[in-house]
Amino acid sequence: MANLRQASLRHANLALVARTVLGAGSPPSRAEVASTTSLTRSTVSRLVDELVAGGVLAEVGSVVGGPGRPGRPATPLVASTGRFAALGLQVGVGHLAARLVDLSGTVLAERHVVADLAGSRPGPALRRLRTLAAGVLGAVPAGCHVVGAGLALPGIVDADEGRLLRAPNLGWADVVPGPMLSAVLGGLGLRVGNEADLAAHAFAHPAPGRDSEPQDFVYLSGEVGIGGAIVVDGGVMAGRHGWAGEIGHVCVDPDGPACACGSTGCLEQYAGRLALLAAAGLDAATTPAEMVARVRDGDEKAQAAIRAAARALGVALAGVVNVLDIPTMVLGGHLAQVGELLAPEIEQILGRRVLSAAWVRPRVVVAPDDPAPGATGAALLALDDLVRDPAGVLGTS
Repeated sequence: MANLRQASLRHANLALVARTVLGAGSPPSRAEVASTTSLTRSTVSRLVDELVAGGVLAEVGSVVGGPGRPGRPATPLVASTGRFAALGLQVGVGHLAARLVDLSGTVLAERHVVADLAGSRPGPALRRLRTLAAGVLGAVPAGCHVVGAGLALPGIVDADEGRLLRAPNLGWADVVPGPMLSAVLGGLGLRVGNEADLAAHAFAHPAPGRDSEPQDFVYLSGEVGIGGAIVVDGGVMAGRHGWAGEIGHVCVDPDGPACACGSTGCLEQYAGRLALLAAAGLDAATTPAEMVARVRDGDEKAQAAIRAAARALGVALAGVVNVLDIPTMVLGGHLAQVGELLAPEIEQILGRRVLSAAWVRPRVVVAPDDPAPGATGAALLALDDLVRDPAGVLGTS
């Protein structure tokens, strides 16, 4: 029993030291880790040695000085690069993606293809995704261990069963992707999640253990439709069944156009990519950059489409803020690509419609332009498992 308690304590302390290093604003020394964790320096030194030898952490060049050790060299610690990684996959209505991400948050390899999957059948699309995954796994650097895999899907997901219940814009329902991908994944477990939830996780935590600002926000993921996620204290608020955040299907006008979900007047019918382009009189192949250029050049139809999308977003998001008291909105996907046009008007509408705006002004943040943030989030969640229990992988390197 004593040996069991000792082993459990060691596992917990390894995780504590790993989280402390990975979450530090700048690379900490052993002494700084000891000070932060309240562990003894000898204990920290022993644990760090294990984590460095096992490839979870790495040491970088020594610097002079350190807490309580003036003038003596200290060796900063960072996440190891290229030793442990996870595979992130994503199915969108307009694309497929596969990424290999390591503990530092670095993308080691990726494949991304444009594909029109609206109304498609799951089998052929997942076989294409399997080919992309095989290409990425074939590019794993020597000495790198892949510890998990995740799949981001644009719809309602039963994460426990690994089942996509419904994706209206894909036209998919009751799909279990795991068996179709198992041949390339081998023994890797596959975690299936909602694309917007995973993209929001990647925005809040760009690498395992590392937090970005803000940590409380509403995330909108724009593609053909609009997905959403609610993040509180860095964690995605899943709701009772894991289906929270479907902002794209908040009703803006009950008498509005029919939506693929079966309702009418949903937000994505005004601010989804295809809806936005159609309102501007532009072809579905028009890039966001061209849309921005047309607005800047004074194209009245394009300007009207942006105003209508911003109004719909402002109305829908004002309701979200009034209910949840989360005044920061993050625009991702195609909404980020036209975010500089949308943000000012959305903020004006939120300022008028949010009850608490007089005290805390709502703001809109534009996410980095990334075609597949859900794939990154899927990989990062798999790596989080390693950080929570690094002892489980120390014998594999």
